[in-house]
Amino acid sequence: MQEVLIIGGGPAGMTAALYCARSGLSVTVLEKAIVGGQMALAEKIENYPAARQNGITLSQAMQAQAENFGARFVQAEIVSAELTRRIKTLHSRSEAFEAPCVILATGAAPAPLGIASEKDFLGRGLSYCATCDGRFFKGKSVAVVGGGNTAVSEALHLSELCARVHLLHRRGELRAEAALQKRLAASSVVFHPNCRVCELCGKDRLEHIVFEHEGNVDTLAVEGLFVAIGRQPESSLFREILAVDENGYLLASEDTKTALSGVFVAGDVRQKPLRQIVTAVSDGATAAQQALDFLRYNA
Repeated sequence: MQEVLIIGGGPAGMTAALYCARSGLSVTVLEKAIVGGQMALAEKIENYPAARQNGITLSQAMQAQAENFGARFVQAEIVSAELTRRIKTLHSRSEAFEAPCVILATGAAPAPLGIASEKDFLGRGLSYCATCDGRFFKGKSVAVVGGGNTAVSEALHLSELCARVHLLHRRGELRAEAALQKRLAASSVVFHPNCRVCELCGKDRLEHIVFEHEGNVDTLAVEGLFVAIGRQPESSLFREILAVDENGYLLASEDTKTALSGVFVAGDVRQKPLRQIVTAVSDGATAAQQALDFLRYNA
């Protein structure tokens, strides 16, 4: 049994692990996929102080630092959780993990378009990560859907690989940071405002998309479509026992405490106004300190 279990190996989870381990606590991070989470998929990180590397390099450095102080990382997908007892139990498909203190740092996953044909083209022209899959579309025409930092960053990345890149946004103006918009304006990316993708078409692979634009229906021939319209919180396991907002984000105060004793929430899964690496790291440090205090006074 560990003193602290952390679900999620993104920047929040790894920072919490580092702070717990440096405080002398036994701590295990349970990550279902790749350490670093969404951060690991970033081709270039520009908004985290002093970071001048890609996401996977920063993720590896964070993990190594936490492990250096004794944190343990285990690849495991948690499928059920018992959080109401003094000793919490997390179940994967093959193993159970126990600890008196749990930090939920499960993050958020890419939001889908929500159209019927979407699932038919996943892996056949449709992707939610340009950094991961952009190389498969070198020299081809592609489109990106979205208007935030992620969408613009992915369009810029693809513009260095693809013959033509289209950026479709449902609103007239982008939500991305000014610095990214300036780079976009100087790039070859074609911006299509006030557009809503309503259908994906093709035989064996994606061949074109159908979209609405100011009351008209148009088509755009592309071989790849990258969706970057936001995130959905990975909170489904906990929604029956913890409070959530209307979008499914877990509710916790700035000290990361929940209504359950010994359970804390950190990172993008928590309801808050800004979700960035820097805010996730802050949450992780705070949650670790709260866990230390909890164990110190509730042993």
